[in-house]
Amino acid sequence: MPRYKLTIEYDGGPFNGWQSQADGGAVQDAINRAIKAYCREEATLFAAGRTDAGVHALGQVAHVDLARGDRADKVRDPINYHLKPHPVAVVDAEIVPEDFHARFGATRRHYLYRIVNRRAPLTLDRGQAWPVSVPLDADAMHHAAQVLVGHHDFTTFRSVQCQARSPLRTMDVVRVARYGEEVEITCQARSFLHNQVRSIVGTLKMVGEGKWTKRDVERALKAADRSKCGPVAPPDGLYLTGVDYGDA
Repeated sequence: MPRYKLTIEYDGGPFNGWQSQADGGAVQDAINRAIKAYCREEATLFAAGRTDAGVHALGQVAHVDLARGDRADKVRDPINYHLKPHPVAVVDAEIVPEDFHARFGATRRHYLYRIVNRRAPLTLDRGQAWPVSVPLDADAMHHAAQVLVGHHDFTTFRSVQCQARSPLRTMDVVRVARYGEEVEITCQARSFLHNQVRSIVGTLKMVGEGKWTKRDVERALKAADRSKCGPVAPPDGLYLTGVDYGDA
């Protein structure tokens, strides 16, 4: 039975997150239904990350075993046909070794958070970015963000509902950059805690507004206390942009 690696793009706005739900309203549910419509198989999808409700993906990765054994493109195209009209697409499919695992084999996950920093409300980017009308100092945000790089206890920056056994994580990259009216926060790590990126973004926004300093972020991190975190950023601006495997 061949194993397929699927690279998936979706608008998370209409869904209750990635993980399958009893009401069938998750991204995984939509793909499961599309697979069943295509090949009449009850598929089990394993994803690299369980994105929350409202969070988007440009490069979610999942794997699935299908007895039908079609070529990869003959899997991708009919799944996409049956996904209509949902804002979900399998952008790439490939046959991989049977020991490939989308979640446990991942060596790095890439997230992007988009803030549109302007007075005017969003139109085309509504639901796709966080609109912030107060001017933000992206350089100060980036400078403060560097205290989060490395191996730390991220208790302050994880949800109280987080099910991870340990709050210890190694952040490889936390980068803030401005492109015109858009401020982008890029985070890269092998794995993330529940709400970790959104918690970091909300805290860095405080720095960008001049309400917090780099030292305040450092104190919040060292406190290992959820109550010391800044406000959690909304899901609209968060994207899972890619997942690395092996040495990629």
